[in-house]
Amino acid sequence: MKRVEPDGAVSARWRMCGILVSEGAGTPFLAATQVFDARPVPRKWLAIERTDEAKIRFARPGTMLVTRSGSVGRPVLAHAAHQGALISDDLLRVDPIDERQRGWIYAYLHAPQTRAMATGAHYGHMIKHLEASHLSALPVPEVGSDTAAQLSQDLSRILDLRSQGYHLTLDAEARFEKALGPVRASGRGEAGFEVKATDALMRGRRRFEASAHNPVAMRIRRHLAKVGRGLTTVSDAGFDVWVPGRYKRIPAEDGVTYFDSADLLEVCPDLSKRYADCRFGDDHRGRVRAGWILVPCSGQVYGIIGTAVLATKALDAQVVSNHVMRIVPGPKAEVRVGYLVTALSHPTLGRPLIKSLAFGSSVPELDPADVASFAVVRLPAKEEEAIADLAEAAATAYAEADLTERSMAEKASAIIDRFLSAAGDAPRGTKIWDAVLAAEPIDPN
Repeated sequence: MKRVEPDGAVSARWRMCGILVSEGAGTPFLAATQVFDARPVPRKWLAIERTDEAKIRFARPGTMLVTRSGSVGRPVLAHAAHQGALISDDLLRVDPIDERQRGWIYAYLHAPQTRAMATGAHYGHMIKHLEASHLSALPVPEVGSDTAAQLSQDLSRILDLRSQGYHLTLDAEARFEKALGPVRASGRGEAGFEVKATDALMRGRRRFEASAHNPVAMRIRRHLAKVGRGLTTVSDAGFDVWVPGRYKRIPAEDGVTYFDSADLLEVCPDLSKRYADCRFGDDHRGRVRAGWILVPCSGQVYGIIGTAVLATKALDAQVVSNHVMRIVPGPKAEVRVGYLVTALSHPTLGRPLIKSLAFGSSVPELDPADVASFAVVRLPAKEEEAIADLAEAAATAYAEADLTERSMAEKASAIIDRFLSAAGDAPRGTKIWDAVLAAEPIDPN
């Protein structure tokens, strides 16, 4: 193993200048943090003809992106979910000069040692920044052809699985909507409206927040009741719903890995929090299991609150925040988790209803009782099975991609450790890189 110049080119573009336009008139734009979302949803649209260097703002699938502002040095792989969207200039683009080294470069960017070097190279006080020159200057060890080939295969697998998961999610949502038909409900329920307290109480809700009765939510409920094959509540369908209680978080370097709400909605989340093991608020000691549905239940209504995700083996036995609601199928559950997660998270027929149940002004919350009584529309058994198959396959694909990416990071970390161990054996007075260059290459395998 020897020290070589990076087998890749890092580029940074001038700051993007664009004009905001309405959704139907512009090109979707993704901020740096949105690119890490498993299902990125644009919040801004730009006039493409008035955007500086618009052609180079897109990222083709397989392009390596690295954060350059805020939490710097975090890599992600562009995939199908990013096609057609303008990507923020707060992400550096990394392309290997030697295509055979693509997988190794991506793994190297994920290694904790590399993240530490990138963090050490940043500048700025309030908001940290990383420039292309900083990333280009990082020393990259050379690996053997077999290792490089294996890591490139892993990279291709990640790209294929993430794109597959994204398309399967869209297919599940499309089939759900096709079975029910589109609902004619404009807006997000944020415009002013009036509702009588007596009417609200007659509808079975004891809380006085009017959001649950906004016109958009009411129109969706009427539509589902009209076109579906009946309604059932989450609890009547055989699911338990709860939120862990409060507990004290004690940071510990050798503690358990901790998933926050936002981590559940990202591809290969950046897991930096570790806490001393404890009960974590429930009888499961904060752990979740594959096959559970997890719903962030605290936060702003324009954020991640109410977004249902299906836990897979990538989350099995992991500690998850008490700001995440658990929806767990019982032994006699009437619907499959894949169908329920689609019914809860559909962007126009599900999630607006969940969000409407949030209460509180400063930090809105979801109550387990409200979610347990959430009305789930039923479809013919064949349709529900098909939708469940698609949703569960999508979750499995995302999980396999995350596990592969974690494995790549571990391999890269081990290779760097061996490289540094060999360099540490250099005689005193000898430059570390000169000693390694003079040594025989180390087989990382």
